[in-house]
Amino acid sequence: MTRLSIITAAAAFVTLGAVGATAAPSGAMIVYKDPNCGCCGGWIDYVRAAGFEIEIRDTTSMHEVKVRLRVPDEVVSCHTAEIDGYVLEGHVPLPALEAVLQQRPKVRGLAVAGMPAGSPGMEAPGMAPEPYEVILFTDGARQPLWTFLGSERQER
Repeated sequence: MTRLSIITAAAAFVTLGAVGATAAPSGAMIVYKDPNCGCCGGWIDYVRAAGFEIEIRDTTSMHEVKVRLRVPDEVVSCHTAEIDGYVLEGHVPLPALEAVLQQRPKVRGLAVAGMPAGSPGMEAPGMAPEPYEVILFTDGARQPLWTFLGSERQER
């Protein structure tokens, strides 16, 4: 996929804006995580509360998972998930996940790089959320999709 086509996919998301109902995934979401990571469990609880079926695969070989699923180094986070042919990296908020499942863009996946404070699963009492970007990615291309504060999309 060219950089132009991923930019086109991102523009379509921005144009269409908010999404209504969640598109029903065809199967369970598989979440790969380190067994000792607590924030991964917080994100899993967040997604499960929205009605997603989750299969957890604990592994101490997260690097190998990310390489196999072709997650770009620039967007790596703590956990990686697969659902309906898409890869989710890190603390992806529901509005972005729902948009991908409904609109089915030709991208490899979505990512929230690092572990931004206040992102789903990274909430902590007394810690102010920080803005972060959800990034569309495919082999060789990355494009910011939306900016979030906590689990809320921010207007640009």
